[in-house]
Amino acid sequence: MGKQEDFVLRALEERDVRFVRLWFTDVLGFLKSVSVAPAELENAFEEGIGFDGSAIEGFARVYEADMLAHPDASTFQILPWRTGDDEWPATARMFCDIRMPDGSPSYADPRHVLKRTLSAAADKGFTFYTHPEIEFYLFKDVPGKGDEPQPVDRSGFFDHTAQSRGADFRREAITMLEAMGISVEFSHHEGGPGQQEIDLRYADALTTADNIMSFRTIVREVALNHGIWASFMPKPYTTHPGSGMHTHVSLFEGDRNAFFEAGAEYQLSRTGRQFIAGILRHASEISVVTNQWVNSYKRLLAGGEAPSGVCWGHNNRSAMVRVPMYKPNKGQSTRVELRTIDPACNPYLAFAVVLAAGMKGIEEGYELPREAEDDVWSLTERERKALGIAPLPRSLWEAIGIAEDSELLAETLGEHVFDFFLRNKRAEWEEYRTQVSAYERDRMLPVL
Repeated sequence: MGKQEDFVLRALEERDVRFVRLWFTDVLGFLKSVSVAPAELENAFEEGIGFDGSAIEGFARVYEADMLAHPDASTFQILPWRTGDDEWPATARMFCDIRMPDGSPSYADPRHVLKRTLSAAADKGFTFYTHPEIEFYLFKDVPGKGDEPQPVDRSGFFDHTAQSRGADFRREAITMLEAMGISVEFSHHEGGPGQQEIDLRYADALTTADNIMSFRTIVREVALNHGIWASFMPKPYTTHPGSGMHTHVSLFEGDRNAFFEAGAEYQLSRTGRQFIAGILRHASEISVVTNQWVNSYKRLLAGGEAPSGVCWGHNNRSAMVRVPMYKPNKGQSTRVELRTIDPACNPYLAFAVVLAAGMKGIEEGYELPREAEDDVWSLTERERKALGIAPLPRSLWEAIGIAEDSELLAETLGEHVFDFFLRNKRAEWEEYRTQVSAYERDRMLPVL
């Protein structure tokens, strides 16, 4: 065992930790957890904890079911809502890497998919950093079937309201996040009633993906403690804004920001321009991962803060990719903001495909198309076509059809994840399209 593992074992004893939760995600991004006693952890570091992979969505076929969860000691944290008292002993968590019985990485582990993609970028000399702005809604209760959810408030963007449940919620959630070593940059009320935004500080993409999984868990825990319900559904309301996860990304070569070039237009280097070009060229292919649910496309079609066309712009919030305004004397802050990703994605797979698309642009020397200077939301289809702005997929079904022919997606996800993911999405679409909606009943029952 290494120093980090020794530190964890000492911390368990010093903090009187009685339970250790080992976390990982299935292919769709749902968090899985198995709790082990501290006495079992030394063996878990050495050999892993065995489990039946066939019981986990997308992991293994029955005849190859045995898998091992190996805890990553660097992710050890005490859960702040289980810190320990006379009634409840302390509980800790660690993220796991999933391996096969022979010790090789599992082809179905989303964390490994991202680590493999990061390793390929590292071979080219790059480290990938991400900084997500996570939006979500708070409801008074879990909505009943067919009922519209009731928001906890009627506030709007940046509103400061006396005795606001959202403000109290954000304060407690941020306190818990920081107790787990997850740094928060900003928080505020978003545009929809009951809608919140919390922005995490930038970190390497693997750490950020782990942080997002912790974030979603903490947000739900805090909400339940307040007697309310938190949802990361991309578009819970027809008439109110959807929830996105605008993500700022950058590549570093050692300590140097590879996206920065002094004196270049917008201080954006050729590497940065090629990275953007890669994201744009492969945007429709990777949409099935960055926007993986049938509801995701209701957000992209609605306009507002959500992009619907493949384009980029300087400080243009209607563009799919935005180059934020340059800060003088802060070359390290040069970055690109991707505005398509929503908070219900699997962050490991989403970051992997975004990085793969950007790296393809660098490796193949893609040329960046001209900038979108207009408000893209206000343009007609004909005007967009004249400007060369292609539409993003308009439905999950359309995204699946494009993804099926994507070599980039198949190579990045690996054969097993690629095949399972698309099969699952086809099944979701088939189930969705057979449902009779409230819209159909409200519109047609009175007249047909």
